[in-house]
Amino acid sequence: MNRLKEIWRATWRILICAILLAWIFHTIFRNEAKDHLGAKWQSLSGSEQFHKAWTIGPHALWHELSQVHPAALAASLLCVGVVVMLNVIRWRMILKVQGLDLSLGRATGISFVAQFFNSFLLGSSGGDLIKAYYAARETHHKKTEAVTTVFVDRLIGLWSMLLFAVLMSAVNLTIVLKYKRYWGLCLIILGMFAALTVVLGIAFWGGVSKRWPRARHYLRRLPKAEKLERSLDSCREFGKKPRLLFDTIGLSLVLNLFCVFQVLFLAKSLGIDATQPLFVVVPIVFCISALPVTPSGLGVRENLFVLLLVVLNVPQTAALSLSLLAFAGGLFWSMVGGVVYMGLKEKEHLGEVAHPQPVVENV
Repeated sequence: MNRLKEIWRATWRILICAILLAWIFHTIFRNEAKDHLGAKWQSLSGSEQFHKAWTIGPHALWHELSQVHPAALAASLLCVGVVVMLNVIRWRMILKVQGLDLSLGRATGISFVAQFFNSFLLGSSGGDLIKAYYAARETHHKKTEAVTTVFVDRLIGLWSMLLFAVLMSAVNLTIVLKYKRYWGLCLIILGMFAALTVVLGIAFWGGVSKRWPRARHYLRRLPKAEKLERSLDSCREFGKKPRLLFDTIGLSLVLNLFCVFQVLFLAKSLGIDATQPLFVVVPIVFCISALPVTPSGLGVRENLFVLLLVVLNVPQTAALSLSLLAFAGGLFWSMVGGVVYMGLKEKEHLGEVAHPQPVVENV
């Protein structure tokens, strides 16, 4: 039954991804073909228009993609690499709270492998689970706490990304208020930020049992209650260290800044003159596409980039190219993670980590 649920979950996500990608590609290819053929376009039948769109459109997209200067592409890839390494540093800081001192080399290796699994594989063997099971292998008596560090790392990362989006929207409020689609999405971001703030507050400082004294009683009646309670208690340790939270959130904000720089390098090379708006667009796109709707945010990210940039008179093909190139930067480092996985699979026992079922019994 669980296997069927996983297959169904992966199937509908892939289906939504395919629909969104087909929609945005066809819309842009159709516009390219229409502009290319001029008045002749109206005389074509529906099937002929479809054929011309998917004949002319891909060539126009490839031409746009080929305009990126190698130096800009290299700078963009470097920014993504910096983001990955900052994630590693943040995770190590969080691990140390639980008394787990994972070396920089081992943390980097497993983070690259997690990047690979997040980008190329679906189902239960996602990157976060890979990190969780690997962390659990590093200790015999704090397995639950080690797994919790991955949850905390993701929680802080998501909250910081939303905070960054809120700050950038506030700094560029004139741009946000000028376009209805901008402030509409910003309201969604604010809602996500408020909801995650509540989750973060409950996870780190609690308060539920104070208002509902029997909350712990009901928690202990749940399956694997002991591990759930230990997870909550380990989360409380982070709430007792405000300096750590301050440092990790500050590091995350710098990380998000490099995400914007990655796109800025590509945009400049594509001739997209929208430096200030991109400090609003990029955080919004990354926050919305982080929702578990499609694998790696594919389709969602492309549609959002086009939606938010066309109002700035950026050609649709250029906006789509920008999104695809930004995604390609992440894929590049994911492929590096694949190489690391193949090279360290036996040496670091990563092969066992990639098949989490046996480890669950020990966590």
